Order: sequence, then structure tokens, then C-alpha cells
Amino acid sequence: MAKETVNDTIKEICSLLADIQDENLIFDFFGCLFTKAELKDFSNRWNLVKELDAGTTQREIARKFGMSLCNITRGSREMKKEDSAFMKILAIYKNKNPSKE
Repeated sequence: MAKETVNDTIKEICSLLADIQDENLIFDFFGCLFTKAELKDFSNRWNLVKELDAGTTQREIARKFGMSLCNITRGSREMKKEDSAFMKILAIYKNKNPSKE
């Protein structure tokens, strides 16, 4: 599959999700779209972003979630990028969940 097609499809899904106000529907959709293993990976990747932001060491994150240091290092690099989408989403998350800061 061409990269443009993959990107177009992901953008299509993102556009649909941006319009959906029902988190239960999105949860069910993810359950249909991803296997249990994929959902675990998806969940772990978000957890690693929150853990890195909280100052947890990469080794502790690896131990806690059974993740490779390569995946954690990639997440860390993404967070350090200028205009990082991870950091933007974290800001939205913290604004919505002030007790999670």
C-alpha cells in the first residue's frame, strides 16, 4: 500500500474521530479495529508518554509495561521535537485532568 494511501486513510479516521463526541463509540470502534495485543501496544505507548512526562526513567517504564528501550527512546525523541504532537496532546490531557499533573 502506498504511503499516500496509508496517510489518507489515517487522516480519514482522524477526521471521523474528531467529530465523534461519544467516547464509548470510539472505545467500541477501537475494539473492532485492533486486536487485544494491538490495543495493549496502543495503551502502552500512551502510558509511556505520560510516564516520561512525569519523569519516570526509561528502564522503569520498560519494567512497568514490558516495553523495549527502543520504543521508549523513540517516544522520548518524539516528545523532544519542536512542535511535538505528544506534548500538545499531553497539554490537552492535563487541562482536562488537572490532578494528573
